Amino acid sequence: MGNDPLPTRTPSSSEQLLKDKFAENIANQSERMDKLAQQLLTLELAVPGLYVTVLKLKSEKVTFSVDFPLWITFGCWFLALLLTLISLIPRNWKVNRNIIKQDPAVRTEELGIEDFFHKTAQYKRNLLIWASLSFFVGVLSAVFVYITS
Repeated sequence: MGNDPLPTRTPSSSEQLLKDKFAENIANQSERMDKLAQQLLTLELAVPGLYVTVLKLKSEKVTFSVDFPLWITFGCWFLALLLTLISLIPRNWKVNRNIIKQDPAVRTEELGIEDFFHKTAQYKRNLLIWASLSFFVGVLSAVFVYITS
């Protein structure tokens, strides 16, 4: 009974399509993070320019004071921009092309193919989360500067 072969069948076309889409989804995770980074980059470049324009229009003086909250605002926006750019820079990963998924018990720097897709997406996601948080703190600081100026 223990040595009897298991009955098998070829996957149906819908099952094969689901498997293919699943594999495609795993492979496209990093690409989706890149698209998100491009959108964030556009936002991170546009908002500071618009903010300076609004501050300049609001200010009746030729110059306005550059105080600590303004430094925080632009510092956070710069950090967000930097993190977003880092997420877009290609990184070298050690991948063993003969392994689909690395055994978690094996301690090696080499990744399996599936692990590579997960690890690159996770790396970019973490950078983009920190970039978004930094940008949001910059926006809050910008509102504070605008209200107090």
